[in-house]
Amino acid sequence: MQKRNRPALSRVPFQACLIFAALLFCEIGAQAAARCAQVSAQPDAWVTARVNAFVRAARNAFETDKALPAYEKVLDEITGTIHQCNLAEDHNFISRYRNFLEFIEAAGLERRSDHELGFLVPDKQYFAETRQFVGIPEFLLDPTFLRNVSRYETLGRAKSYLRQLNASRGPDEQLTFFSYKSRHLGTPDNDSSYRRLLIVVPGNAEKGLPDKWVQFGVTDPGKRVRVRNVSVVSAMTAANGTFNAYFKDFYRTYRRDGSIAIEGRWELGEGDDNCTMCHKSGILPIFPVRGTVSAAEQQALLKVNERFRSYGSARFGGYLDERKLGPGLSSASPEDRQRRFGSAFEKTPVAKAMVCSSCHNSERLGALNWPMDKILIKSYVTGGQMPFGQSFRDSDRQQIYSSLIEEYFATDKHNPGVLKSWLLGQAQ
Repeated sequence: MQKRNRPALSRVPFQACLIFAALLFCEIGAQAAARCAQVSAQPDAWVTARVNAFVRAARNAFETDKALPAYEKVLDEITGTIHQCNLAEDHNFISRYRNFLEFIEAAGLERRSDHELGFLVPDKQYFAETRQFVGIPEFLLDPTFLRNVSRYETLGRAKSYLRQLNASRGPDEQLTFFSYKSRHLGTPDNDSSYRRLLIVVPGNAEKGLPDKWVQFGVTDPGKRVRVRNVSVVSAMTAANGTFNAYFKDFYRTYRRDGSIAIEGRWELGEGDDNCTMCHKSGILPIFPVRGTVSAAEQQALLKVNERFRSYGSARFGGYLDERKLGPGLSSASPEDRQRRFGSAFEKTPVAKAMVCSSCHNSERLGALNWPMDKILIKSYVTGGQMPFGQSFRDSDRQQIYSSLIEEYFATDKHNPGVLKSWLLGQAQ
C-alpha cells in the first residue's frame, strides 16, 4: 500500500508547484502590463524619472567602481521596461524620446555577456572580423625579444633588437619606440603596473595596412609576478580626414620551460573591457610621468604624438555609433553655464578653460561622454595635460575638473546638465 501511495504523494507537491508557478507568472505578467499601461499613460513622467535615476547612478559609477552594481541595476530596469513595453517599436514614443532610446540601447550593450567590448556585434564576431587589423606583427613575437621585453632589467636588450630591425627597414617603415611610465592606468591584468614599452609600427593605407600601436606592459624592477598584457590599437586612415580604430588585448603566458606564449585575452577566457570608455579619440596621446622617458627617446615621444594628431577624427569601423551617446564635457550653452555658476563665472580663468568640446566632439577627437573613465579624465585635467598648452594653479585645475563634472551630470529640474538635457531631447 505504501508503495502504491508514494507516486500519488509525489504528484501533489509537483501539481502545487505548477499551480504556484502559473499564479506567479500571471502576477508578473499583470505587474508588467500595469507598468506598461502607466508608461503609456504618462510617458513624460516615466522618462523623466528614469533619466534622473540613470544620470545619478551614472555619476556615482563614474566616481567609484563600488557604485557600478547600482548603476547596472538601474540600466537593466530601464532596458527591461523598454523591451517589455515594446517602446522601441512605438513610433510615437520614438519620435518623442529618440535620444533616450538610442543612448540606453548603446549604453546597455556591454551588459550583455557576449558584448563586453560595448560594440554592436558580439565580441567573438568583432575579433573575427578585425583580426587583420589587430594582430601583433610577427617580428614582435620573437622568443628572445619576448623574454627581454617582459622585465625592466632586460628592456635595453629588447630596444637593441628593435634598433637592429630598423637598420634593415626603409625610411617609411621605421619603428618608433620608447619606454615610459603611465600617469593614468595600470594594465588590465595588474592595476598597479604602469611601465610600458610602446612601439608604433607604420602601415600603408593604400595597401589596406593600418598603423599599429603595440604596447607591452613591463614588469617593475624586482617584482616576481610578471605583467602579462600586450595591447594593440590600430589606426586605418581614410582620405576624408577620419580613421578607423580597432582594439585588442593579448596576454602573455610564462611557461615553466622559460618560453612565452601570447594569445588574445578574450580567447583565453579572461574577459575584456569597453575600450571606448578611455579611447574616445581612438588612439590616445602619450603623456608620461615626468622624467620616465630618457633624453635619447624624447624625439620618439614627440613623433608619436605628432602621428596621433595627423589621424583626424576617430571612427570605429561601423561597430559603434558614438553619436548616439550624445555631447560630452563642456558642451553646455553659455546660458546654461551662467544659470549654474553665476553671471560673473564666464570671465574667470576656470570658465575660459572649460572648452573640451572645441576639440572633443564627434567631428574631431570624440566627445568625452558617458560611459567614460574618471581616472583618465581627472588625470588629464588636474595633472596639467588639458586644456592643452595652458598653465593654471592646482586649485584652478581642481575647480575646472569639478565644474566640468557637475555641469555634465547635473539633474536639476530647471537647469539640467549636459547628459540629462540630451536624454530628454532638450539639447541637440
